[in-house]
Amino acid sequence: MEDFWKYINRYTPISTAAQEAWQELLKEQKLTRHEHLLLEGAIPKKVHFIKKGLLSYFYTDKDGAMVIKKFFPEQTLVASTSAMLLKQPSKFTIQALEETEIISYPFEQFSQLTAQFPDIARFYIHYLEQHWVIEKEIGEISLKHETAGQRYTEFKQNHPQLLQRLKLHHIASYLGITPTQLSRIRAEL
Repeated sequence: MEDFWKYINRYTPISTAAQEAWQELLKEQKLTRHEHLLLEGAIPKKVHFIKKGLLSYFYTDKDGAMVIKKFFPEQTLVASTSAMLLKQPSKFTIQALEETEIISYPFEQFSQLTAQFPDIARFYIHYLEQHWVIEKEIGEISLKHETAGQRYTEFKQNHPQLLQRLKLHHIASYLGITPTQLSRIRAEL
């Protein structure tokens, strides 16, 4: 649990009382490689912290192909956030790409804690600003305005630790290209 609290406190300090209340919600779980944490069409109810391992967040396009939106390695939170907020079926699947250890908490009870503890509310605001505003906006601009080669180079620079852990077809899907196109880009660099 120590890694979880270090991660949370990177955004804002959490008081002992708030930490104790939040701690009551936390449950540890292990996932096997390829196990689904959430299936497309299910209504998500939990947020998950990746203690060890790697997850992908993807949807299936109209042709049945997997389109990876994001990877979640250690020290990240993952959830189908918009579906959870709207209490609607998720448009995404979350799957373990490796043996994975997570710490989960129910979103509804967490939401109640944000009303009770201002420091938990501050964490939530800072987290959303960083990951669902800043990172998301930059990623969307990149996808629309950069070439596949530029996106691959940026991925290598920003996520060097993932290159050895992912299969080429995972990286290609994330970049929005085919594995053949990725092989060609890699050969040219």
